[in-house]
Amino acid sequence: MRKKSVAILMCLALAMAVSGCGEKTSQGGGQPAAAQTQTAGGEAQAAAEVEGLKEAIAEAPVLLTSVGQSADYEMVKTMLDKNNIKCEKNSLATSADLEGIKTLMLAVGGSSKGLGAAGIDANGELERVAELIGAADEQGIVIIAVHVGGEARRGDLSDKFIAPSFEKADYAIVVADGDKDGLMKGLAAQAGIPFDEVSSMADVVPKLGAAFKS
Repeated sequence: MRKKSVAILMCLALAMAVSGCGEKTSQGGGQPAAAQTQTAGGEAQAAAEVEGLKEAIAEAPVLLTSVGQSADYEMVKTMLDKNNIKCEKNSLATSADLEGIKTLMLAVGGSSKGLGAAGIDANGELERVAELIGAADEQGIVIIAVHVGGEARRGDLSDKFIAPSFEKADYAIVVADGDKDGLMKGLAAQAGIPFDEVSSMADVVPKLGAAFKS
């Protein structure tokens, strides 16, 4: 009787080994395949290769607009002033404002307060930006995306405006604290555009200056 019990237990153990007895795991440290894919995607984004701007690509006349209606728009204007680069400033610019423009500057960063003051919601802002950038791209206008707000300008609201700003940009400048996850670097790599990451807002000024033809 005991031999029969042992035999039964051995059969059960063998059956469990063959069936896998639970969720199948991959060879990579026991993670499910889906989790490994997500990890690989994050690593690829972090390892994205980009190069800084090698030569000036922009020239006046310049149109500066906000993407997300944050106060960063005013900061970018100050940075242009420090380089003696004159610009037309219109936080709610549309394609109708592109006549004669050669460079479109995008100050990227969302603000619920700013959107409210401008009388526009996030979806309306996204529609405006898509229309403006699409028209600028079709007209061959140089597009420069600037994200200067750092970590404070990341989150659910601000992140809505990042991809649309980078997809058709010709150059991007980003303060490092705002791209700890490598999102903007990855988008720049995907778009194949020059990307300069700087340590502070003050460091954006010379990068902007170098982007403009003398």
